[in-house]
Amino acid sequence: MAKENAFLDDNQGLSEDVADSFDFDELEEKLQSQLEEELADLEFLADEKEKIGNPDNLGNVIMDVVWEQFMNQIAVTAGEDFIKENNGLKLDLRDEAHIQTTENFANGNIATHNTKIYYQERYDSWQSNFQKDPNTEHKTSNFRYNEDQQVWEKHDTRIDSWKKVLNKGSRDDFDKRRPTGKDTNNTNMDHTVSAAEIIRDPAANAHMTREEQVAFANSEKNLNLMDSAANQSKGDSTTSEWLDSERDGKKAAERFNVDEEALRKKDKEAREEYEKQKKEAEKKSIEAGKQSQKEEAFRIGGKALRAVLMQLLADLVKEIIAKLVKWFKSAKKGLDTLLDSLKEAIHSFISKMKTHLINAGNTVSSTVATAILGPIFGTIKKVWMLLKQGWKSLKDAVNYIKSPENKGKPISRLLLETGKIIIAGLTGAGALVLGEAIEKGLMTIPIFAIEIPLIGILANIIGIFLGAVVAGIIGAIAINLIEKRIEKSQKADVVKAQVEKSNEVLNLQHQVRIVSEVNLEHTKANAAKEIKDRHVAAANMMSESLKNIAANCEDDESIQNTFDDIDNLFDELSEE
Repeated sequence: MAKENAFLDDNQGLSEDVADSFDFDELEEKLQSQLEEELADLEFLADEKEKIGNPDNLGNVIMDVVWEQFMNQIAVTAGEDFIKENNGLKLDLRDEAHIQTTENFANGNIATHNTKIYYQERYDSWQSNFQKDPNTEHKTSNFRYNEDQQVWEKHDTRIDSWKKVLNKGSRDDFDKRRPTGKDTNNTNMDHTVSAAEIIRDPAANAHMTREEQVAFANSEKNLNLMDSAANQSKGDSTTSEWLDSERDGKKAAERFNVDEEALRKKDKEAREEYEKQKKEAEKKSIEAGKQSQKEEAFRIGGKALRAVLMQLLADLVKEIIAKLVKWFKSAKKGLDTLLDSLKEAIHSFISKMKTHLINAGNTVSSTVATAILGPIFGTIKKVWMLLKQGWKSLKDAVNYIKSPENKGKPISRLLLETGKIIIAGLTGAGALVLGEAIEKGLMTIPIFAIEIPLIGILANIIGIFLGAVVAGIIGAIAINLIEKRIEKSQKADVVKAQVEKSNEVLNLQHQVRIVSEVNLEHTKANAAKEIKDRHVAAANMMSESLKNIAANCEDDESIQNTFDDIDNLFDELSEE
């Protein structure tokens, strides 16, 4: 524009060459476009001036903060409600949390989320069968204390291995229901698969109830009438371990005169039945675990759906309230206009469905995250919201300082902006504290402890809302006080900017006028020149035509004589 502006001064003339070198239409179009932009900026500054200290604008800022807090609480509350209904357990849909494996049971890793079978109770009951007190005294050296498993073990010389030591009385329920021997007093009813083996077996204790274990131990498949001396010699050993053992060079069958083949056959049959019952019990455990897993998934799905419905309902109510406020402010208040406002609210809600669905996704993720991490996630979300609001204010303050037009302005403006950060944080924290306090207070009143389907406990919802509203009002008042401190300075800055922008507009208008005038003069000069050129060309053409006619007349005089004869003839005719 430097070249174009070089000739725009009123006192500066334009030579014909300079005028011809410019496209005045293009220049005028550029200046007009720039003028429109400057006018738009001027209008924007006027709007900004109205917004400074405007309570409606301040209310919108606080409402956004409070609304985000409210929506965040809906998701967090849904997650916390899930944990309460999930027996105080956080969301865990992994197989190991619901399906109890024998290996995990043996290592003390319990499927605590299984609501069909209480494995922790089974595990505790199983462990109570063993000697675990490290201070227990044993007089022989074939005992040791296993530090890893924290249990006493006894060395079995028959198989050269260590077995857990059972507490006294741990087999009472097995022996109590065991039939006694018959025929003579020298026989006992032996457990083919011993009670001690069943008690030590993690698979049996993980998947079978104590009653099922005792029932198998004392079943016909497992009981075997045996000589009392042989039975006492066998002890807790398996039939194979006992039959394979030697003393003084003799096997057990030889020492006690028993039918080894019959005993081994009986042992095989008993163990097949034992393994069969354990497999059936394990299958039931897996089915129970899968069912528990599904129920927990449906449980969190229901809570997430509740949170989404609440969020969508809240968004719809927000749209309706906004339109109702507009309706109340309007001059025409009637049923027709009210219905139109409601239709407009619904249309606005539907038109923003993409945004609502994104928010619904965030609500679901927040609900699930709260269910997984527990109440700490709600705190993290709240802290994140406070940090986000604080960062926004801080960023605005930094941008304000870095802006070239704000250089040299007092540092007090920055301090006031920093004050906004603190107020925003206190507003969110206040909503949290007040909401919890109000909820606890309302919970003492029975009617507020009622749980409403898809919404939750009434006291909790009211606590969230009132806590957010009260904190928002307090925050609005505090921020309003800060805004009042800087309002005067801001308005002065805007007025100054308006003056500067107005001067720029006037200058551009002046330039546009000059260019228009020059363009008009240039157009008029071009038109006059074209007219003059056309006249000269026409005169030349007429002169040349006359010369041609005269030349033709001189070359042929007979034409004139003929014309004279014709004239005489006409004269004679007229006399007659």
